[in-house]
Amino acid sequence: MNNPLVLHITRFVVLILAQVFIFDHILLFGYINPFIYLLFLLLYPVKVNQQLFLFLGFLLGLTMDFFSDTGGIHATACLMLAYARPFVLKYSFGVSYEYNTIKINQTTMTGRLTYISSLVLIHHLIFYTLEIFNLKHTLFILKSALFSSIFTILLSLILMIIFSTKKS
Repeated sequence: MNNPLVLHITRFVVLILAQVFIFDHILLFGYINPFIYLLFLLLYPVKVNQQLFLFLGFLLGLTMDFFSDTGGIHATACLMLAYARPFVLKYSFGVSYEYNTIKINQTTMTGRLTYISSLVLIHHLIFYTLEIFNLKHTLFILKSALFSSIFTILLSLILMIIFSTKKS
């Protein structure tokens, strides 16, 4: 797959299908659910038009909402993740991001972990806040967001290692 457009479309479709048919059926302890489809946004190239990236984030979330019947929660959380990504990239990678010389799969594990953890936590906090939408359940929102984030981060890192392309 040398064409980047084909790669991104394939990644979009495969991650959505994997989320809908596999990962949406994983529910540990009644509230821990991984959102592996976020890898599309996390691995999308840094050198991209921000408006296009915001649209793709919204489209990804809207597609998940269509399959999950969640009424816009995924779209809102993905759009906020796409909006926050440049700030998190600058925080996680500093000068490398400013000069557009980073590729997520080729960064240090510390930078990658900071980047993925920050964005996944932002997404999950927004998602579970909107899903539960009751301040009486703030502790449950925080617990769900934290543990689902940890599970999503671990699965994301494992999948990134398994499917990374090694260039020798």
